[in-house]
Amino acid sequence: MDEDLAKAQERMIVEQLMRRGISDRGVLDAMRSVPRHRFVPPELVEHAYDDAPLPIGGSQTISQPYMVALICEVAELDGFEKVLEVGTGSGYQAAVLSRLAAEVRTVECIEHLCDRARVILNGVGARNVQVRLGDGSFGWPEEAPFDAIVVTAAMPGIPIALLDQLKPDGRLIAPIGEQELQTLVRIRRIKGHWQEEYFGECRFVRMTGKYGFTD
Repeated sequence: MDEDLAKAQERMIVEQLMRRGISDRGVLDAMRSVPRHRFVPPELVEHAYDDAPLPIGGSQTISQPYMVALICEVAELDGFEKVLEVGTGSGYQAAVLSRLAAEVRTVECIEHLCDRARVILNGVGARNVQVRLGDGSFGWPEEAPFDAIVVTAAMPGIPIALLDQLKPDGRLIAPIGEQELQTLVRIRRIKGHWQEEYFGECRFVRMTGKYGFTD
Protein backbone atom coordinates (compact mmCIF):
# COMPACT_ATOMS: atom_id res chain seq x y z
CA MET A 1 0.00 0.00 0.00
CA ASP A 2 1.15 3.55 -0.72
CA GLU A 3 2.72 5.08 2.41
CA ASP A 4 0.35 8.04 2.45
CA LEU A 5 -2.68 5.76 2.16
CA ALA A 6 -1.33 3.52 4.92
CA LYS A 7 -0.95 6.53 7.22
CA ALA A 8 -4.45 7.74 6.32
CA GLN A 9 -5.85 4.29 7.13
CA GLU A 10 -4.16 4.24 10.53
CA ARG A 11 -5.47 7.73 11.31
CA MET A 12 -8.92 6.44 10.39
CA ILE A 13 -8.56 3.58 12.87
CA VAL A 14 -7.44 5.82 15.73
CA GLU A 15 -9.39 9.03 15.16
CA GLN A 16 -12.62 7.82 13.61
CA LEU A 17 -13.05 4.44 15.30
CA MET A 18 -11.18 4.10 18.58
CA ARG A 19 -11.87 7.65 19.74
CA ARG A 20 -15.57 7.10 19.08
CA GLY A 21 -15.71 3.97 21.17
CA ILE A 22 -15.07 1.10 18.77
CA SER A 23 -13.14 -1.25 21.04
CA ASP A 24 -13.56 -4.77 19.63
CA ARG A 25 -10.04 -5.84 18.72
CA GLY A 26 -11.25 -8.14 15.97
CA VAL A 27 -13.22 -5.33 14.33
CA LEU A 28 -10.29 -2.92 14.52
CA ASP A 29 -7.96 -5.51 13.02
CA ALA A 30 -10.45 -6.27 10.26
CA MET A 31 -10.82 -2.58 9.41
CA ARG A 32 -7.04 -2.28 9.37
CA SER A 33 -6.64 -5.29 7.06
CA VAL A 34 -9.08 -4.17 4.35
CA PRO A 35 -7.80 -1.46 1.95
CA ARG A 36 -10.79 0.88 1.66
CA HIS A 37 -9.17 2.71 -1.24
CA ARG A 38 -9.66 -0.40 -3.38
CA PHE A 39 -13.44 0.01 -3.09
CA VAL A 40 -13.81 3.64 -4.14
CA PRO A 41 -13.71 5.08 -7.69
CA PRO A 42 -10.16 5.94 -8.85
CA GLU A 43 -10.81 9.68 -8.75
CA LEU A 44 -11.70 9.46 -5.04
CA VAL A 45 -8.78 7.35 -3.81
CA GLU A 46 -7.22 10.30 -1.97
CA HIS A 47 -10.45 10.58 0.04
CA ALA A 48 -10.82 6.85 0.73
CA TYR A 49 -10.11 7.19 4.46
CA ASP A 50 -12.12 10.35 5.02
CA ASP A 51 -14.72 10.40 7.76
CA ALA A 52 -17.61 10.27 5.30
CA PRO A 53 -19.52 8.11 2.83
CA LEU A 54 -18.39 8.44 -0.79
CA PRO A 55 -20.31 8.01 -4.07
CA ILE A 56 -19.69 4.81 -6.03
CA GLY A 57 -22.19 5.30 -8.87
CA GLY A 58 -25.82 4.36 -9.33
CA SER A 59 -26.84 6.85 -6.60
CA GLN A 60 -25.13 4.52 -4.10
CA THR A 61 -22.33 5.14 -1.59
CA ILE A 62 -19.60 3.36 0.30
CA SER A 63 -20.51 3.83 3.96
CA GLN A 64 -18.65 6.01 6.43
CA PRO A 65 -15.86 3.91 8.04
CA TYR A 66 -17.27 4.40 11.54
CA MET A 67 -20.65 3.03 10.50
CA VAL A 68 -19.04 -0.04 8.90
CA ALA A 69 -17.12 -0.70 12.12
CA LEU A 70 -20.14 -0.07 14.36
CA ILE A 71 -22.29 -2.53 12.40
CA CYS A 72 -19.56 -5.17 12.67
CA GLU A 73 -19.15 -4.59 16.40
CA VAL A 74 -22.90 -4.75 17.01
CA ALA A 75 -23.05 -8.03 15.05
CA GLU A 76 -20.86 -9.66 17.76
CA LEU A 77 -19.00 -12.05 15.49
CA ASP A 78 -16.41 -14.52 16.73
CA GLY A 79 -15.22 -16.02 13.45
CA PHE A 80 -17.46 -19.07 13.11
CA GLU A 81 -20.66 -17.50 11.80
CA LYS A 82 -22.48 -17.47 8.52
CA VAL A 83 -23.54 -13.90 7.76
CA LEU A 84 -25.92 -12.39 5.21
CA GLU A 85 -25.41 -8.83 4.02
CA VAL A 86 -28.29 -7.09 2.27
CA GLY A 87 -26.95 -4.36 -0.02
CA THR A 88 -23.44 -5.17 -1.30
CA GLY A 89 -22.75 -1.75 -2.79
CA SER A 90 -18.99 -1.34 -3.12
CA GLY A 91 -18.30 -4.62 -1.32
CA TYR A 92 -16.37 -2.93 1.50
CA GLN A 93 -18.68 -3.99 4.33
CA ALA A 94 -18.66 -7.56 3.02
CA ALA A 95 -14.86 -7.52 2.90
CA VAL A 96 -14.63 -6.43 6.54
CA LEU A 97 -17.22 -9.04 7.52
CA SER A 98 -15.16 -11.67 5.68
CA ARG A 99 -12.37 -11.12 8.23
CA LEU A 100 -14.80 -11.64 11.11
CA ALA A 101 -17.02 -14.55 10.01
CA ALA A 102 -16.59 -17.96 8.44
CA GLU A 103 -18.94 -17.31 5.50
CA VAL A 104 -20.53 -14.19 4.04
CA ARG A 105 -23.38 -14.05 1.56
CA THR A 106 -24.23 -10.64 0.11
CA VAL A 107 -27.02 -9.51 -2.22
CA GLU A 108 -26.98 -6.47 -4.53
CA CYS A 109 -29.78 -5.29 -6.83
CA ILE A 110 -27.67 -3.13 -9.20
CA GLU A 111 -25.90 -5.33 -11.73
CA HIS A 112 -22.80 -3.23 -12.42
CA LEU A 113 -22.16 -2.78 -8.69
CA CYS A 114 -22.64 -6.51 -8.16
CA ASP A 115 -20.10 -7.33 -10.89
CA ARG A 116 -17.63 -4.72 -9.64
CA ALA A 117 -17.88 -5.94 -6.04
CA ARG A 118 -17.15 -9.53 -7.09
CA VAL A 119 -13.93 -8.45 -8.81
CA ILE A 120 -12.73 -6.28 -5.93
CA LEU A 121 -13.60 -8.82 -3.24
CA ASN A 122 -11.65 -11.45 -5.11
CA GLY A 123 -8.76 -9.02 -5.46
CA VAL A 124 -8.52 -8.39 -1.71
CA GLY A 125 -8.67 -12.09 -0.87
CA ALA A 126 -12.23 -12.24 0.46
CA ARG A 127 -12.67 -15.80 -0.80
CA ASN A 128 -15.34 -16.66 1.77
CA VAL A 129 -17.79 -14.13 0.27
CA GLN A 130 -20.43 -15.01 -2.31
CA VAL A 131 -22.19 -12.18 -4.15
CA ARG A 132 -25.65 -12.51 -5.66
CA LEU A 133 -27.65 -10.19 -7.94
CA GLY A 134 -31.21 -9.80 -6.73
CA ASP A 135 -33.73 -8.12 -4.43
CA GLY A 136 -31.95 -8.21 -1.09
CA SER A 137 -35.10 -7.43 0.86
CA PHE A 138 -36.02 -11.11 0.32
CA GLY A 139 -32.69 -12.20 1.80
CA TRP A 140 -31.14 -15.41 0.50
CA PRO A 141 -33.55 -18.16 1.58
CA GLU A 142 -31.60 -21.05 0.02
CA GLU A 143 -28.56 -20.21 2.17
CA ALA A 144 -30.48 -19.69 5.42
CA PRO A 145 -30.33 -19.88 8.35
CA PHE A 146 -27.81 -17.18 9.23
CA ASP A 147 -26.15 -16.33 12.51
CA ALA A 148 -26.36 -12.64 11.62
CA ILE A 149 -28.03 -10.54 8.95
CA VAL A 150 -26.62 -7.09 8.23
CA VAL A 151 -28.71 -4.64 6.21
CA THR A 152 -26.77 -1.73 4.69
CA ALA A 153 -29.66 0.21 3.16
CA ALA A 154 -32.43 2.13 4.90
CA MET A 155 -35.64 0.19 5.46
CA PRO A 156 -39.06 1.36 6.67
CA GLY A 157 -39.34 -1.81 8.78
CA ILE A 158 -38.00 -5.34 9.11
CA PRO A 159 -39.67 -7.86 6.80
CA ILE A 160 -40.62 -11.23 8.25
CA ALA A 161 -38.82 -12.75 5.27
CA LEU A 162 -35.50 -11.68 6.82
CA LEU A 163 -36.35 -12.56 10.42
CA ASP A 164 -37.34 -16.05 9.27
CA GLN A 165 -33.82 -16.56 7.90
CA LEU A 166 -32.15 -16.07 11.29
CA LYS A 167 -31.01 -18.90 13.50
CA PRO A 168 -32.86 -19.06 16.85
CA ASP A 169 -30.06 -17.11 18.57
CA GLY A 170 -29.26 -14.94 15.54
CA ARG A 171 -29.32 -11.17 15.30
CA LEU A 172 -30.30 -8.72 12.60
CA ILE A 173 -28.77 -5.25 12.31
CA ALA A 174 -30.42 -2.64 10.09
CA PRO A 175 -31.03 1.11 9.67
CA ILE A 176 -34.76 1.53 10.25
CA GLY A 177 -36.80 4.70 9.82
CA GLU A 178 -37.55 7.35 7.25
CA GLN A 179 -35.86 7.85 3.91
CA GLU A 180 -33.65 10.68 5.19
CA LEU A 181 -32.88 9.56 8.76
CA GLN A 182 -32.81 6.17 10.43
CA THR A 183 -31.86 4.47 13.68
CA LEU A 184 -29.41 1.58 13.70
CA VAL A 185 -31.35 -1.29 15.27
CA ARG A 186 -30.31 -4.75 16.43
CA ILE A 187 -33.08 -7.33 16.69
CA ARG A 188 -32.74 -10.74 18.31
CA ARG A 189 -34.98 -13.37 19.82
CA ILE A 190 -34.74 -13.75 23.59
CA LYS A 191 -36.94 -16.30 25.36
CA GLY A 192 -39.24 -16.49 22.38
CA HIS A 193 -39.69 -12.72 22.02
CA TRP A 194 -38.05 -10.25 19.65
CA GLN A 195 -35.91 -7.70 21.45
CA GLU A 196 -34.83 -4.43 19.84
CA GLU A 197 -31.72 -2.44 20.79
CA TYR A 198 -30.78 0.96 19.40
CA PHE A 199 -27.36 2.30 18.46
CA GLY A 200 -27.93 5.87 17.37
CA GLU A 201 -29.06 7.79 14.33
CA CYS A 202 -27.66 7.10 10.89
CA ARG A 203 -28.18 7.91 7.23
CA PHE A 204 -28.14 5.21 4.55
CA VAL A 205 -29.27 5.19 0.96
CA ARG A 206 -32.79 3.82 0.81
CA MET A 207 -33.58 0.23 -0.03
CA THR A 208 -35.76 -0.48 -3.03
CA GLY A 209 -37.39 -3.81 -3.84
CA LYS A 210 -40.37 -5.61 -2.40
CA TYR A 211 -39.81 -4.60 1.24
CA GLY A 212 -37.98 -1.32 0.70
CA PHE A 213 -39.23 2.18 0.02
CA THR A 214 -41.63 2.18 -2.92
CA ASP A 215 -42.10 5.86 -3.75
